[in-house]
Amino acid sequence: MSAEIALSHLGKVFGTVRAVDDISFTAHPGTVTAVLGPNGAGKTTTLRMILGLVTPTEGTATVHGVPYADLPRPVESVGAVLEATAFHPGLTGRDHLEAIRIAAGLRRARVDAVLDQVDLTAAAGRKVRGYSLGMRQRLAIATALLGDPRILVLDEPSNGLDPAGVHWLRGFLRAHAHDGKTVLVSTHVLAETQRYADRALFVSGGRIVRETDITPATDLEAIYLEANR
Repeated sequence: MSAEIALSHLGKVFGTVRAVDDISFTAHPGTVTAVLGPNGAGKTTTLRMILGLVTPTEGTATVHGVPYADLPRPVESVGAVLEATAFHPGLTGRDHLEAIRIAAGLRRARVDAVLDQVDLTAAAGRKVRGYSLGMRQRLAIATALLGDPRILVLDEPSNGLDPAGVHWLRGFLRAHAHDGKTVLVSTHVLAETQRYADRALFVSGGRIVRETDITPATDLEAIYLEANR
């Protein structure tokens, strides 16, 4: 099955700091790929290069075979959550989604669909200023899903979620991949990653230092500690 995300010798230098160093990997439909590493390892910079928010110093990152900037309808190809704070506090959750939907030229029915998908229908009429961090995370995921994209890119998606929210996220990511879609997640939460991801890429110092398929017997903690010694 062809890759929907492909990185080839991707690198990024900020001044004298090499944040990402010669990273190559692919992410395929029907799988959840997790990029694991400590803060400062280069995970977020890598995701930003995939999404065209940071220009690589070298190498390439493609989505559906082209750079993100060349996608004809990016909102319908890739849904991304890099932070869950970019909301106007005076808007309701529904108003926020409706504004994004109109700007993107999407069908009106998509707002109700994504609210139901992330279990926020009951809170849709509340102002975002009253949302918990976990609710904001769900709203961010709902925003990413508006275009019904085949690819989902999430940076630390379990941040702020309570145990019930983490359980929901696990099921959501597995279901999204089961539908034949591609999920790419960056995280440092090893125990939870074991429950939903199919493949792990361990990043240290801006480089991929280990790759492994994830099975119930995979000891992610041992591999993580070895990779970051």
